[in-house]
Amino acid sequence: MLTRRRLLGSALAVSFAPQTLAAARLGEDGLYQQDWYLESFLDLSEDIETATRNGKRLAIMWGLKGCPACRRMHEVHLADPKIEGYIKANFEVLHLNHIGAREVTDFDGRKLGEKALGEAYGVRFTPTIQFMPESAEGLGQRKPQAREVARMPGLLEPRDFLAMFRFVREKGYETAPFPEWLKRQGA
Repeated sequence: MLTRRRLLGSALAVSFAPQTLAAARLGEDGLYQQDWYLESFLDLSEDIETATRNGKRLAIMWGLKGCPACRRMHEVHLADPKIEGYIKANFEVLHLNHIGAREVTDFDGRKLGEKALGEAYGVRFTPTIQFMPESAEGLGQRKPQAREVARMPGLLEPRDFLAMFRFVREKGYETAPFPEWLKRQGA
């Protein structure tokens, strides 16, 4: 009888235990990966169209092997179910390597290695997250940084990290710079 109670108690404890998120894993390139990151042919125009078709926005996340802030972002920020859930529901995240060599087709049709693409966009820190508009139309005629609607250069604290994704999803950039928008939100 005691054994049955223990087994039943253990079964109930497992069934009511909070669900944990899958831990970020290190890829062969040394970058942290999530199973929900965008699998892509690395054509940025196609990636925007795919995100828009899925009712989401495209975010390009730049990482670097050994980056302590990248590790923290994956182990703290993206391990928070509220943050991860919001991003998964509203964004397609393309994870690129700051020193990588994979060929990416930019909005102007040029094919550049990841490192050269990051240089063209002025990416200097990791993690950096670039947020793109809902359409690739006309982006090829703009200078690289003018193609973004917002940028997160470096890692913000979790509350502000999530707020930046909300800022883009809610098109806050159309009314104010991020710090001003954030103040208006009462955060």
